[in-house]
Amino acid sequence: MEMAAISSSPRTVEEIFKDYSARRSGIVRALTYDVDEFYATCDPEKENLCLYGHPNETWEVTLPAEEVPPELPEPALGINFARDGMQRRDWLSLVAVHTDSWLLAVAFYFGARLNRNERKRLFSLINDLPTVFEVVTERKHVKDKPNVDNGNKSRSSTKRSNDGQVKSTPRAYDESYAEDEDEHGETLCGSCGGNYSGDEFWIGCDICERWYHGKCVKITPAKAESIKQYKCPSCSTKKGRP
Repeated sequence: MEMAAISSSPRTVEEIFKDYSARRSGIVRALTYDVDEFYATCDPEKENLCLYGHPNETWEVTLPAEEVPPELPEPALGINFARDGMQRRDWLSLVAVHTDSWLLAVAFYFGARLNRNERKRLFSLINDLPTVFEVVTERKHVKDKPNVDNGNKSRSSTKRSNDGQVKSTPRAYDESYAEDEDEHGETLCGSCGGNYSGDEFWIGCDICERWYHGKCVKITPAKAESIKQYKCPSCSTKKGRP
């Protein structure tokens, strides 16, 4: 199996997540469907070997990259040395844990230039997938419920834009990533930390650009209509009242 070439580095949240998912798929295949081949390839008599997942959903066990520093973060070195000293299942679980760490390292290497909101969304997308360790050990992937109080919902799902106009569709921090409503599902309330919900009223601070549940900052849709420039409680404290 030849090393898959990296044609171009992924730059957007979607591209990075696609790269992560493809590499993860290759790794999962190595540790499940192709596990016998993978096990035989990791001969303890060979030199330090690494398990790579590639963007074309293939896997490869080979020597680490020779260039220093490497083009990408490197996976765990020498996975083959521990193979015969452990139970097969335990060894595969150990490889899975190290591989999960490597997949995250690669994703956040690509994501270092993303802004705060984009990094949150990237991690949330990744976190929605079972880890390689969970797949290998057949543990159930439990998805946390958003920390949002659904008992007190307003009739409007609007957010205010920076020009003071109330919008029916929420806007993300970076306009270039506000193309569909699914992307806004990972916006977090600056007060309670809850996720965005389309049936709740949100308001954005014109100073720090954080978003808040209206109920968390005691702003109703009607009140928001009369506010020309909204300052969240934190910015109001820092800047002082005009």
